Amino acid sequence: MYEFTWKVFKETGNVDTYLLLKELEKEEHINILPHMENSDEVDYPVT
Repeated sequence: MYEFTWKVFKETGNVDTYLLLKELEKEEHINILPHMENSDEVDYPVT
């Protein structure tokens, strides 16, 4: 979903798409935090 939103934003420059992109970044960051707390390795998502 993130990659698709980024591609749409790059093509259109739409402000609403940019705001959605930022919300997705927040959700993605929140979703990886529990994984990082239980792991010795840091696994960053590919963007």
